[in-house]
Amino acid sequence: MELYGYPLKAKFNQPRPPPPKVLPASSSTTAISYKNRIPYHPESFSMPWMPNSYYKAAALNPTLAPLTENFPGVPPSKIVPFISERPNGVFSRHTLDDWHRSNMTNYKESETTRHNAERLRADLTRTIKDMYQQARRTQGESTKNLGERVNDIEYWKSELCIELDAMIRETNSLTDMQKRLERALADTEGPFQVAHKCLLNREKRMGIDLVNDDVEKQLITEIKIIRSCRERLQQCLDTVNSQLMCNKEARQELEKDLADKQMGHHIDSKCYQLKNTSRGIHYFKGVERIDATVSVPETWARFTDNNIFRSQSARAASAKLRASTESLLMGTADEMWRQFSKVNDAFTSRITETANAKSKIQTHLAKTRQEIFQIETKIQVIQKAIKDKEVQLKVAQTRLDERTRRPNVELCRDAAQIRLVQEVNEINETLRNLHQCLRASEDMLQMLVRSKGVLEHDLVVKNNSLFIDQERCMGMRKSYPSTVQILGYV
Repeated sequence: MELYGYPLKAKFNQPRPPPPKVLPASSSTTAISYKNRIPYHPESFSMPWMPNSYYKAAALNPTLAPLTENFPGVPPSKIVPFISERPNGVFSRHTLDDWHRSNMTNYKESETTRHNAERLRADLTRTIKDMYQQARRTQGESTKNLGERVNDIEYWKSELCIELDAMIRETNSLTDMQKRLERALADTEGPFQVAHKCLLNREKRMGIDLVNDDVEKQLITEIKIIRSCRERLQQCLDTVNSQLMCNKEARQELEKDLADKQMGHHIDSKCYQLKNTSRGIHYFKGVERIDATVSVPETWARFTDNNIFRSQSARAASAKLRASTESLLMGTADEMWRQFSKVNDAFTSRITETANAKSKIQTHLAKTRQEIFQIETKIQVIQKAIKDKEVQLKVAQTRLDERTRRPNVELCRDAAQIRLVQEVNEINETLRNLHQCLRASEDMLQMLVRSKGVLEHDLVVKNNSLFIDQERCMGMRKSYPSTVQILGYV
């Protein structure tokens, strides 16, 4: 039974016996042919198990005497080797024991070689299996660590998102409070100017009326109260601006940290999902020797925790500031309003008559203002309608423009094309009508504004004919903003 894949060594393991001396030497041509005959030698040694004895045996160059000199007329291929009959001839003989011993040696060498080969194959199989298990275990641990890292990033991302949302809400609330403060501070300018003008107007009183009465004392007190309220509001506004800067810095840190967390989460999630069968995996030689890390898990978590703590502190300070600002707005508004009421009561006690013409003019002025408000509202509606129609016109014209790019016979004047053209014409006609309505409304608004100006001028003329306390002073004080306006709600 022969084993496929194994070479037969019987002919090549033993060296070739020397040629007999009795044979004549071969010719020079035959010697040259033997010297030029070499075994097949491929470029690449793909069979490392081939014995080297084959090449050594084949590379022997026997020297034979020319056969043609001893056997004339007989070709060298048909000459029978001459065997000497002498016992001590050239051809050596082996004993039967040598033959059996050689076979046993070959058998044992074959068994030993096969046993070593089997043991080597078993070791290789076990080594490959161990290496595969080790690699799989190592990769599993790395994947597990990446999964834990992704979970940690998700946790801190959620914490950052919660804190960032809370900070955004708090910043928006504080910004609204800032706007209310600015409006309240601006609204105090009107009452201050009114009180000051009232004092100046009362200086124009003549005769016995030029006295230091209760109205003048209340006006001086009102100016002092308004000036004190303005200073407190300005200080509070400066504090709110500083707190907004702190909130903005904390928010920027949170957003930057959150953006880094999102990028890191994306990268680690991608690494966590990579497998041996994934696309886009390559060799990056020497990447394991590059250490570009700048933090450890403790400092990494502490950094985010510090950002959150800083944001929470800023939010707490902002909420406290908002509460104090709300209290300040309520207090200043109530204080100013009470003093305003006292001055008005003092003025009311000094007024004895009212002009009927003034009442009628005020009635017409109120109606005109109402009509101005309504026509302005209608103008806004028309402008919005124009914008909506312009958007529809853009859509229709864009559709027509896109359909001009249809290839060849697809440029069909179908029902859609006809309807789109009709739609564009209809929208253009509608836009023309809306623009005409808008121009007419604007003209009417200008007429109403002119009418309002005429009424106001007539009212000033009528007020000039009334007593100073009734028209000049109380007329200005009627425009004083209400408590809701002082608090900044409108």
